[in-house]
Amino acid sequence: MKGRDLLLTIGVMAIWGINFSMIKLGVTQLDPLLIAAARFTCATFPIIFFVRKPNVSWRYLMSYGLVFGTGIWGMASCSITFGLSSGMAAVLLQMDVLTTVLVGVLLYKEVISTRMAMGIMVALVGLIVSIMFTNGNVTLVGVAFIMISAICWPLAGVIVRKSGTQSAFAFNIWGMLFAPIPLIALSVTLNGVEVLSHTYQHWNTDVWISVLFQAYPTTIFGYWIWNKMILKYPMSQLAPLTLLVSVFALISGYFIYDEQLSLAQWISCSAFLIGIALVLYPKSLAKAKKGSINSVA
Repeated sequence: MKGRDLLLTIGVMAIWGINFSMIKLGVTQLDPLLIAAARFTCATFPIIFFVRKPNVSWRYLMSYGLVFGTGIWGMASCSITFGLSSGMAAVLLQMDVLTTVLVGVLLYKEVISTRMAMGIMVALVGLIVSIMFTNGNVTLVGVAFIMISAICWPLAGVIVRKSGTQSAFAFNIWGMLFAPIPLIALSVTLNGVEVLSHTYQHWNTDVWISVLFQAYPTTIFGYWIWNKMILKYPMSQLAPLTLLVSVFALISGYFIYDEQLSLAQWISCSAFLIGIALVLYPKSLAKAKKGSINSVA
């Protein structure tokens, strides 16, 4: 990669890592589902008026908005609310690599290589150890929510692939149009309609910072740069860089919230990310050899 492009990509990974701390800034004060709804509302408007609707069926945009908004980021926000530290949420969300492999095997009859199988085993061992040796930064409820998020990542990819879109960025923007309503509906169902007035009354500067950071640097700028990079470079070069998101999330969690990992967790998280890298690299390399460039926003 060119030096400027590499720096831009690493910058996006830093933004996406810090984003987990920004999520925590909002969801520790107000309902996580409504915080996510506000994020996607801000990310959609007014930019949607300047982005042409992709030539796909509305059902793909609506289903993507539901899975991407509620399934991925609604559940990831809830995981932090229910006791997962921002750094550990970012690390465990890398489980989406393993759930993507599972979807590939079940739906597309993809074959798991020996190296990928080894990576899966190493990652799972690292995951189990990081949960067992928690110092309060991991809860079972939080893990359950982040697992739902990780399962929804490949489902969002299936929707994008089925839609046949040629513009991942436009698809993402228009899909997010349908993200806020399900999030608000779920919040009201779980907490009662009074959650809306409570959120309005207690909305403050920290919440604004949380929502606006998630909407603009993370979603709009981050995915714009990422989509540009995947059009210029093979995924074999780009995909391993996504592991930096967890690194930056752990660093930001430490400096902003003084989040600490136990020694066992440092070792297990390192093993987990190494396992994910073993799974990720051969898959990306195979895509590169086929000359295929895909994006899951």
